[in-house]
Amino acid sequence: MNPLLERLGVTLPVFAAPMAGGAGTPALVTAAGRAGGLGFVAAGYRTPEALAEQIGAVRDTGVPFGVNVFAPRPVPVAPAEYRRYAEVLRPEAERYGVALPEAPVEDDDGWDAKIRLLLEAPVPLVSFTFGLPEAAVVEALRPAGTLVAQSVTSAAEARAAADVGVDALVVQASAAGGHSATFTPERPVPDVPLPALVAEVRRAVALPLIATGGIAHAEGVSAALRAGAKAAMVGTVLLRTGESGASAPHRAALADPAFAGTVVTRAFTGRPARALRNHFTERYDASAPAGYPALHHLTGPLRRAATAAGDTRLIHLWSGTGHREARPEPAAETLRRLAGGA
Repeated sequence: MNPLLERLGVTLPVFAAPMAGGAGTPALVTAAGRAGGLGFVAAGYRTPEALAEQIGAVRDTGVPFGVNVFAPRPVPVAPAEYRRYAEVLRPEAERYGVALPEAPVEDDDGWDAKIRLLLEAPVPLVSFTFGLPEAAVVEALRPAGTLVAQSVTSAAEARAAADVGVDALVVQASAAGGHSATFTPERPVPDVPLPALVAEVRRAVALPLIATGGIAHAEGVSAALRAGAKAAMVGTVLLRTGESGASAPHRAALADPAFAGTVVTRAFTGRPARALRNHFTERYDASAPAGYPALHHLTGPLRRAATAAGDTRLIHLWSGTGHREARPEPAAETLRRLAGGA
């Protein structure tokens, strides 16, 4: 018996992770649901209007799904540090003829409007990452039947999440691609294997756990479930599927032997995130200050120009450690293959 899966109305203990910035699509969320699992609409970096449109597209299919929201956890950057890093990047920007923001842009990614949307048009599951929502937000989501989950990277974060009353936890190991969900992005992300982290969190709190970070094989799913998770969640291995919205250069890089490994860097956004090693990570990681979302907005014009040009030297190639297992196949096939040993 798996109460978490039963409550969500799903049968497959492998979920599709939310991937902000375009890689996650309604088609990918729908494919996960039709395979028997669950996918997440990524609210991050979308306007409330665009989020509502994506939620509507998935809701119309009738599959169970979740929505992942960036909870505010700003990392302010000193203006002098911001200007220094902008100057370091300026030659790259000039090469592409793009302007970088002169001053730090600090925002909350439309937090209030997105919460209002989720209260007015409830969804089966809402998960939060980066920061903790207030207990009042968690309580407000419940009357409509929404299950609330929180992303955590340690037992201490799990206890803090339990204190605000969430229903479940997404336990993220450092092997995950993209941003770390850590509550303390100013510090290095501990390198703890996923099964060990799941077991540690399970000892700390009595909440259902969804394990994520570096899972690329059925054995990884099985190990996470044996450690105490009720479901596993994958992202990187779905980036080359037909339903993925990953850019063509990103897809190609995942299979290119020239990209030999991954690294946790704050060079792109000022917050730790795992990506394929490239010119940008090697050249600018040491220069990048902590500062989110200011650095995300600073490098955005350059990253968009590089993506349009297919320049993988400068693109944020988010990737977990299992990126070589990403295959150009239907997402449902990937999810069912990974669930094979569950």
